[in-house]
Amino acid sequence: MTAVKLFSGRNSEYLAKKISTHYGKDLGAFTSQQFSDGEISVSFDESIRGSDVFLIQSTFPPSDNLMELLLMVDAARRASAHYVTVIVPYFGYARQDRKDRPRVAIAAKLVANLFSAAGADRLMTCDLHAGQIQGFFDFPVDHLYGSAIFIPYIKSLGVQENLVFAAPDVGGVGRARSYAKFFHADIVVCDKHRKRANEIASMQVIGDVEDKNVILVDDLIDTGGTLCKAAEIIMKKGARSVRAICTHPVLSGKAYENIENSVILELAVTDTIPLRRESPKIKVLSVAELFAEAVKRIHDKESISSLFI
Repeated sequence: MTAVKLFSGRNSEYLAKKISTHYGKDLGAFTSQQFSDGEISVSFDESIRGSDVFLIQSTFPPSDNLMELLLMVDAARRASAHYVTVIVPYFGYARQDRKDRPRVAIAAKLVANLFSAAGADRLMTCDLHAGQIQGFFDFPVDHLYGSAIFIPYIKSLGVQENLVFAAPDVGGVGRARSYAKFFHADIVVCDKHRKRANEIASMQVIGDVEDKNVILVDDLIDTGGTLCKAAEIIMKKGARSVRAICTHPVLSGKAYENIENSVILELAVTDTIPLRRESPKIKVLSVAELFAEAVKRIHDKESISSLFI
């Protein structure tokens, strides 16, 4: 079989090292540097000819992370790699997946086209903002789920009694229902109306939360406004407790302050994006072992469906 080689972009090395440890292979030698004007230059410092190359980089802001990953793909292709898989734990620009108003870009499709143009053969990611984004790609997509990380953690909390899962918006109903189905629990929906991005005009809870242990489920948390507002309303409706799980901790603006001043007991996130600082209310769970096992199964041409819960 062809050799496996793992490489990491600069800003995801913290996660790539954990993935490589679980996989049992060191990261490959790789150099990424910038000219004084900010232009990025990348190079592989070892032969990758004929190898199955896995390039690890989340595309969180700034956009340099995306550009660096595209250059890595191009360099691997030009170095005669046998197969190039991009591992993008957090797939940026996924929120722009449709024309929700006139004269806007569909950025998720554009990024998919860029990966194809660069020469990627496969994409591995986790908890896309919308599952149908997989259809934007003209090559295989391995879409892993954060539930494989969060469900064992929820079990360890001991809150299964009177447990209810909540979707912080209508778009997250399917995600909340998948957790509720596993625990044989009910779901509620927080219906929100926005004036503009990151600003909520109104919100109401659809469903019964009185005397319930509620867990809010979302794919990412940005400013935390939606999640904190939903938690506040749920507690006012008589809930016993409110926790939240979000795969991707974008946490921009005043997110940390919003969470720490909220009624949320705990926010569980993964390490697809590094935290800017620690918080007593934020618990970080690692996706490294999940991705390492997926890499092994892809290389061995085995099914990865057993990794899903």
